[in-house]
Amino acid sequence: MATRSQAQTSALVDRLAALGAAVVELPVIAIEDAADGGAALAESADRLVAGDYAWVAFTSANAVSRFLAALEGRAVPVTVQWAAVGAATARRLAERGFAATLVPQEALSDALAEAFPSAGGPGAESMVLFPRAETVRGALVAGLEAKGWKVDDVVAYRTVAGHPDPASIAAAGAADAVAFTSSSTVERTVALLGVDGVPPVVVSIGPITSASARAEGLQVAAEAINSNIEGLVDAVVRALNSHPGPDRAPEPGSDSESGPPSGPA
Repeated sequence: MATRSQAQTSALVDRLAALGAAVVELPVIAIEDAADGGAALAESADRLVAGDYAWVAFTSANAVSRFLAALEGRAVPVTVQWAAVGAATARRLAERGFAATLVPQEALSDALAEAFPSAGGPGAESMVLFPRAETVRGALVAGLEAKGWKVDDVVAYRTVAGHPDPASIAAAGAADAVAFTSSSTVERTVALLGVDGVPPVVVSIGPITSASARAEGLQVAAEAINSNIEGLVDAVVRALNSHPGPDRAPEPGSDSESGPPSGPA
């Protein structure tokens, strides 16, 4: 079972389907504009064009898409450097023509803050723009400020509850596994299905999402080694091979890294 927003599920669904899984899509969240309608984001885009920022840091591909839409194709100073929390976020930047200067090995905001250089001095050159989700952990801002940066954190989007149709909710109850991509998908799925209604095999994209799942009373069967869609798919396969359902056994010779999931996910 895939729980991302409707617009984001395709990559995960396609990869799981290619491995033979029947995927139930349950879009429990949706992405919307910030409460101010994007006014602050538009202002920050203007400031970037004017040369007010030395860096722009992103911790999600959604923030990249929202910010670059506000930029409206305008040129930015060649001195601007781009930081991305992980490969998927960096890839979204590259698709829009911007190369990420800094991508940490771990796709975590803490790792991005640790990898950042120290600020070079006072003034405009010490400013970092951080377009972010409305609700986000403060690790990046605190880490950058500790290194002498001034951080302009601007809400680029917000995550709201999605409203899956009754057929999707019913199908979710028969899934063997659920793949969580964020804390918000965990919280909304539990609110919608109840703890007992969540599929028995819980798979998480990373440690923060795993912690949220455990806080909701769920047992995490597997966590992605790499916090991206490819890592999540590998974790789903690993979990399903380790936790076969009543009508399904692991593939002969399968191990923790390979072997197709053969039931609904």
